[in-house]
Amino acid sequence: MTWRPTQTPDDQAFATMKAAIERGATFWNSGEFYGQPEPTLNLQLLSRFFTKYPEYKQKVYLSVKGAANLETLQPQGKPQEVRKSVENIINVVGGKYIDMFECAREILLFRSPIEETIGELAKLVKEGKISAISLSECNAGTIRRASKVHKISAVEIEFSLWSTEARDNGVLEACKELDIPVVAYSPLGRGFLTGKITKFEDIPEGDFRRYMPRFQPQMFDQNIKLVEKITTLAQKKNCTPAQLALAWILHQDQWIIPIPGCTTPERLHENMDSLKISLSENDMKEIEEVLATFHVKGERYPNSAKIHLWG
Repeated sequence: MTWRPTQTPDDQAFATMKAAIERGATFWNSGEFYGQPEPTLNLQLLSRFFTKYPEYKQKVYLSVKGAANLETLQPQGKPQEVRKSVENIINVVGGKYIDMFECAREILLFRSPIEETIGELAKLVKEGKISAISLSECNAGTIRRASKVHKISAVEIEFSLWSTEARDNGVLEACKELDIPVVAYSPLGRGFLTGKITKFEDIPEGDFRRYMPRFQPQMFDQNIKLVEKITTLAQKKNCTPAQLALAWILHQDQWIIPIPGCTTPERLHENMDSLKISLSENDMKEIEEVLATFHVKGERYPNSAKIHLWG
């Protein structure tokens, strides 16, 4: 709603947020830096919403990513850095309690071992400033090390029909072993899997997707093939490609929570209706056959950001 060239107007954003609560989508994911051009715009949006609708404060479980330099977006994991981030988030959001805090990326935490970072967050839990700790874009080893210091309540990773690396790099296995829910960000491939983006020009000027490898014009001819195949399968199920993509995640053999972004009640309802789609064993087999024959072209992030993945 806020990390985009054109900010979502409050009346539209609030209507979407209220619709989410009414449909039971009450796990909300925000970030200290989710704003364009001002980093904390998303937190400010939440503050305005809960100020206007205080009755919703207890109905929403709020997870916020932080521990990143707000100017460079470089991860910061030293104890004093994560404490400063938590306190800034609390100050900006105002009256809504921060249920879960999540270090945005893990790879640069070598400046402060993950044990020290989680140890400081554990202190913040004891102080009552947050109630749970989450990790993001981390590897299986980091998950296991962090879990020895304090309970890890979630691990957020990119997971979708065109981002399945977590099935092969041990992350899903570690989470299942430790009974940690997985939060799947960009479950619709940043909109690509919806079928609404058919060419590079469909991406608005100033949108960060214009800088992502998978969206580049030379990648479209290959990557659009996945959307076409998923669309065909969705038609058989009488649903949209987006709904099928979300249903596939929900039918995995462990607890994975997709968090698709949207800015309108209509899109919110479309996403939530994926819960009504039942995929048979044969349906899942058909989707897996598509994935087995499809090879995504392009990395998830530009080279400058790859160092921050699976840390």
